[in-house]
Amino acid sequence: MKKKLIFAIGGAVSAIIVGAAIFYGTGKNDDVAQIRLQSDDLQLVAMGKKVYDANCASCHGRDFKGEANWRKRGKDGLMPAPPHDETGHTWHHPDGLLFALTKYGPAKVIGDGYQSSMPGFEGVLTDDEIIGALSYIKSRWPGEIRMRHDQMNQSAMQ
Repeated sequence: MKKKLIFAIGGAVSAIIVGAAIFYGTGKNDDVAQIRLQSDDLQLVAMGKKVYDANCASCHGRDFKGEANWRKRGKDGLMPAPPHDETGHTWHHPDGLLFALTKYGPAKVIGDGYQSSMPGFEGVLTDDEIIGALSYIKSRWPGEIRMRHDQMNQSAMQ
């Protein structure tokens, strides 16, 4: 049972990494790789909270806890919405990838037939609204997690 869970999580993480490499490797999305969340911009964070509450909280929770059993595929074969707090894996990904996953949806970013219940928000939200929502999420992480995320972003830029 534990092995299946580890393989499922490992497979999902690998799919995201491979998808991101393909997505960024096309050269079409160099500007996406330059996206930076602004969790210290109080005006952007306030706008982002409204966007999050209206578009994200129904699955990821107003408390950022995600859906129950988020590490295990549901009966529909899809992964439940993960938490966006420090217990989830959102902070394990650079800003550009978080933006791409939100704008285009995991299925398009990962490709290769990946199925997800998370939609892309292209045409629904503006880029600024997506950055705002993600900045709001980041603003709620503990300082140590934000610092580690910033360091990861620095490394991703090099």
